[in-house]
Order: sequence, then C-alpha cells, then structure tokens
Amino acid sequence: MESLCVFCGSASGSRPAYTEVAEKLGRLIALRKIRLVYGGGKVGMMGAVADAALSAGGEVVGVIPGALVERELAHHGITDLIIVDSMHERKAKMADLSDAFLAMPGGYGTLEELFEVITWAQLGFHAKPCGLLNVDRFFDPLLAMLDHAAEEQFLSRTNRELLHTSNDPQDIIAQLAAAHPTPGRHWIDRSET
Repeated sequence: MESLCVFCGSASGSRPAYTEVAEKLGRLIALRKIRLVYGGGKVGMMGAVADAALSAGGEVVGVIPGALVERELAHHGITDLIIVDSMHERKAKMADLSDAFLAMPGGYGTLEELFEVITWAQLGFHAKPCGLLNVDRFFDPLLAMLDHAAEEQFLSRTNRELLHTSNDPQDIIAQLAAAHPTPGRHWIDRSET
C-alpha cells in the first residue's frame, strides 16, 4: 500500500481524542512511507492528520475544489495541493491517487465520501480496501445500523465485511495493508464484463 486516502472532518470535534488520534494516524502513515491523500484543508481533523504526517517527513497530497479553497482553508504547506473544479472531480481524483480508503470522525461529507467508495467496492468497480477508524466509539451507531441492514437483508454479509474497522490507528493500517489487492488490480475494467 503506497497511498492512503483519509476522509475526515474540517472540524476538530468535541473531544481532544479526535485530534490526538488524527495526529497519531498522520505520524504512522508517514513512518510507514505511505503517501497521505486527503481533502486539502488545514483546519480540524484534516489539518491535524496532514500536519502530523508532514512533521514526520511524510508526503501529503490534498485535493480541494476551487470554491472551497477559502471556506475550508486550503493547506498550502503540503507536498502537493491539487485544486479541482467540483466535488465530483475531487472524489474521483482522491480515489485515483489512493490504494485504500479510511474514514475518521466527521460529518455529512466524510460519511458521503466513505459510502461512495465502499459502494464502488460492493459493485466491483474497484478492489481497494475501505476502513473506519472508530475513535472513542464515534462510529458505533453507524456500525450498528450497518449490522441492522445486514440482518434485514438489505446488505449481504460479504458486503458488510468490506468495511474494516478498528479503534487503533496501527491496527487499521495493518488491516488495510493486508487487504490491499495485487498490483494492477486496483480498478476493475467493467467494460470487459
């Protein structure tokens, strides 16, 4: 796994643990020589994970729509800041640049980004692993909802298991690295089927 896309909030949340774990994750990503791909902001969880990766000598690539450069306070101190035209282009670029996806606490945008990439995995459009870093049990209600969807047969057990979960940054990175597909099999060409 050479690159990891982290979805997380532009806010810091109500608990210090959110930022502390974001910083730990950023350092671990850098120490494992994994490129961090994220939403390009310098504040909140986004800023914490990016700054920690940078301070540990890591490579950080941010992708942000031009309309959000001021609103999300784009991080101009990262390795590469890519400014795109739309949210759709942002997500597509982040996906193209990444070998795996990880969500940390955040709001609507974070959840939407996670669900889009895991839906793509469910549909077989890519074979990249997806994960949740469940800081201070933040995602427990969401995980319970996904289990309920599986119990009610709206989500198969196989597809429910597409989402790797841990409350420990080191463990979730190890899970995603272990689930990473063989080189060249990140995206599946659906035109052949």
